[in-house]
Amino acid sequence: MDATNIQMLSPYVRVAMDHWLQSGTVIAERMLWDYELLYVKQGALKVELEHTVMEAGAGHVLLFKPRQRHSIKVIGDSPVAQPHVHFDLIELPDSADVPVSFKLAKDMNAEEMGWFREDLLSGPDLELPVRIQLRSIQPFEEQLFRIIREYEIRLPFYQLRLKGLMLELLVCLLRDSYWPNQMGEISGADQLVAIQHYMNAHAGRELTLNELAGQFHMNKHHLIHLFKSAYRITPIQYHRQMRMERARNLLEFTQLTIQEIADSLGYPSIHAFSRAFKNKEGRSPSSYRAAAIQ
Repeated sequence: MDATNIQMLSPYVRVAMDHWLQSGTVIAERMLWDYELLYVKQGALKVELEHTVMEAGAGHVLLFKPRQRHSIKVIGDSPVAQPHVHFDLIELPDSADVPVSFKLAKDMNAEEMGWFREDLLSGPDLELPVRIQLRSIQPFEEQLFRIIREYEIRLPFYQLRLKGLMLELLVCLLRDSYWPNQMGEISGADQLVAIQHYMNAHAGRELTLNELAGQFHMNKHHLIHLFKSAYRITPIQYHRQMRMERARNLLEFTQLTIQEIADSLGYPSIHAFSRAFKNKEGRSPSSYRAAAIQ
């Protein structure tokens, strides 16, 4: 897929739902006309895909692609929480008329055989595996449930908003899949993961380069080089972005006051938090919250 085709991406969300599968449930072998993105939030699934058998537990995302023959079975005695989305990567004239498939190709008529979408997520430019182990669960989960809420409520122009939300979700997955491959080529990948976890655990306050370098017994210049090689930004920039992401989530998904959010993130005052937030987001925290709940 070249740059022109990437610019043409315009997802059509066919179904988006929060769903449970009960213990013992089996979804018989089928081939999809579209994509299905299934998030295992709780429980475990056994998937047979073509000639491969795999298991997916909590925190895994399954991406079933057009024409892939597969079946699904619940493992164990617990139900499985599996919010999922069926979508076309590019909306076509018949997108609204094509249902979700529960058939194999041998059972389809000529019209149905024409419903298979082109698979654009198997490379070379955009590539996602069938099973993805999320590195950053919270941002993905929140974005997925934004899509489900938008699909269920169906406010005016909901399909237009769904396109943007779906593209954001796909970018989230592509980046989550991309960085481990990049880091595999970077010396110190294990250290990067440890530093990232440390930053996440200390998102409630400012960190300094000296603290990080001392905590992980690294030269400051080497630490900056390591982060820029993997993330294209410095460690302190990364940590500030992490804190802003947490601020956005708290504003959008909690009833905490802005003062309480500022305190939880370690800002010395509500004014310092508001100034930092506006510099990053282009609007005040109260304005961001008001827009998010509309």
